[in-house]
Amino acid sequence: MFQALSNVLLPVMIVAGLGALLASRMKIDQVTISRITMYLLIPALVLDVILRTPIKAAEAGQLGLAFLLVMGMSLGLGALAGLGRPDAERRSLSAASGIWNSGNMGLPIALFVFGDSGFDRATVVFLVSIVAMYIVGPAIYGSASKSGQRYGVADILRSVFRLPTIWVALFALGLRVLNVPLPQGVTRGVALLAQATLPLVLLSLGLQLGAGGWPPLNRRVWLASAARLIGGPLIALAVGYLVGLRSESLAVLVLSASMPTAVNALLIAQEYGGDSETVAGVVLVTTLGSVLSIAAVVALLPLLG
Repeated sequence: MFQALSNVLLPVMIVAGLGALLASRMKIDQVTISRITMYLLIPALVLDVILRTPIKAAEAGQLGLAFLLVMGMSLGLGALAGLGRPDAERRSLSAASGIWNSGNMGLPIALFVFGDSGFDRATVVFLVSIVAMYIVGPAIYGSASKSGQRYGVADILRSVFRLPTIWVALFALGLRVLNVPLPQGVTRGVALLAQATLPLVLLSLGLQLGAGGWPPLNRRVWLASAARLIGGPLIALAVGYLVGLRSESLAVLVLSASMPTAVNALLIAQEYGGDSETVAGVVLVTTLGSVLSIAAVVALLPLLG
């Protein structure tokens, strides 16, 4: 476990920690950084990975299906943690358990643990998670929005297809199916942008955590945090076996499901009128607790063969 902490988590903690320190000392324009990441760097990373990844379509499909099943069960586990609580809090506990950080933390940690092959698989998971996150958010909060606005299928589809990552992924898949290469100068430019993605998403994570303050914590927040950090990887292990994942693909899924609640879950709660304080509490507890839980998962991954 010490080796996992030092070799895998320490680089992540250093970069994110510097971002948190910076945000606590000065005002940083996080909106601009988030937009650069979401609308430029992540699409470049997705394009780069899809064009060069050796992953077969069948394996990518299995990973995507497994992720969606794990996400659905994690949402249910979070809802159980909120039984007996007001509707807005229960929905937020569900979202906080089922939307995890497969990008800011999941991608760099997968790279450090598995190398390029595992990173490619983790990017497939991340791509599915982006689409799922912007479907789940409106679906969970839409009928309970504080503004009274209800979000239908058309609203959900608009929220998904306004993301450039989706269009870039479709474009890249089309190029790959048709076996059409891009000019070398273009691929090198895309690769440069892709290489900048991981450092900036880690800095962005630290900036968001450093500027967020200390939210109120209660027993339900701790239960949802346990559902995320303990229930997540256990569900992923069972689901992965059921859908036929083995070896590195199974390990990538389990590692992804051990990540803390995504800061984006908080942004979605704020956007759609959820209980943002509850989500912020789960983000804080799971991010701090993941230092030990991820180290334990990394140490146990070799047992999966």
